[in-house]
Amino acid sequence: MIQTLDLRGRVLSTAELLAVVPRSASDVGSSVDAVAALIADVRARGAAALLDQAERFDRVRPPHVRVPLDALREAEVALEPAVREALVEAIDRVRRGTAAQVPPTISTEIAPGARIVQRWQPVDRVGLYVPGGKAVYPSSVVMNVVAAQVAGVPSIALASPAQAEFGGSVHPTILGAAHLLGVDEVYAMGGAGAIGALAYGVAELGLEPVQVITGPGNLFVATAKRAVKGVVGIDSEAGPTEILVIADDSASPELIVADLVSQAEHDELAGAVLVTDSPELAAAVEAALPAAIAATRHRERIEVALAGPQSALVLVDNLADAARFSNAYAPEHLEVQVRDPHDLVPSLTSAGAIFVGDHTPVSLGDYIAGSNHVLPTGGQARFASGLGAYSFLRPQQIVEYDRAALREVADRVVVLSDAEQLPAHGEAVRARFRAADD
Repeated sequence: MIQTLDLRGRVLSTAELLAVVPRSASDVGSSVDAVAALIADVRARGAAALLDQAERFDRVRPPHVRVPLDALREAEVALEPAVREALVEAIDRVRRGTAAQVPPTISTEIAPGARIVQRWQPVDRVGLYVPGGKAVYPSSVVMNVVAAQVAGVPSIALASPAQAEFGGSVHPTILGAAHLLGVDEVYAMGGAGAIGALAYGVAELGLEPVQVITGPGNLFVATAKRAVKGVVGIDSEAGPTEILVIADDSASPELIVADLVSQAEHDELAGAVLVTDSPELAAAVEAALPAAIAATRHRERIEVALAGPQSALVLVDNLADAARFSNAYAPEHLEVQVRDPHDLVPSLTSAGAIFVGDHTPVSLGDYIAGSNHVLPTGGQARFASGLGAYSFLRPQQIVEYDRAALREVADRVVVLSDAEQLPAHGEAVRARFRAADD
């Protein structure tokens, strides 16, 4: 069912840990050529290419690539009351959780008459991708849109795959969530083509190019985001979801099983990892998995995910080793179910988001914790962060010196410019002090 990695009694270097962490065999780079062709097709043929790609990959030809505003309004009205209420609560919590991510403008006096203002400027326009393959994700609408809105982005375009079940339009729950948030520019397009359309624009649709593209997706979406990076900014190349649970002998096997299964139901490539210093806990989790899988709706894909190379029960000597393993793995979602979690959390430096204690499952963060669920996968949490308001903000410095302040450092500028053999740099300063009264 699920493999066991026994690392007890071994002292592994960082490089050795990176080599043994369980990963899916899928590779973002493996579909580069196919993705490049799809993006090039959209750039060359615009809407016609998007329609052809929808027919090819989504098995439906949308009647409209851009979703009419009336359809958005109708979708919001048609939201089930309980779903609407949950979305409203999620929006409020994520908005409050995101507000802390916008730094204040700070003015620093470097010297009398010399100051630097540090500000955080939102981009003008963003493209938000919401997947629509094995599940429907109104929660991803919330996570993407709220982060952009809190950052102050004035123009938002949202893309999600066309759905055959709904006549080629975007899933109505996605549309309803978008309109609830005030987004009226939504496109029925998915995969690499959608990413290309957002990056380069499609004039006949009125789709202007964006500056930043965010949101999770499949392998083709992740590869496409890599392909357009540099033309636009991206959040990360979010691939298949993953969960890593650090647990000791105080943890509940039933809760761990529930959490591993909850993430494995996303996709056959989803990763589910338990790291523990308790062989008894690992054995109890392994024994409980079959019954838990059999009792859930998506048992087939869960079985594939848990049996894959990306999932494992990992045995270590102690919790310090568990933390080192976790930091090397850099999970998208990290749960800490140990006796003294707050003693361990400071040593956990690489994770998309950390969920502490028995009553903070990843599924809470997926929906309504107030945190963002668009997180780096595949080890990218070693150097990247999850989606937030900061994903749409550019730090800018505004520099202002008066005459006296410039005079004070003029000679030093000249000395340094001469040292770098760039004399015109110094001359640009001297030019300001050539008047007779100088």
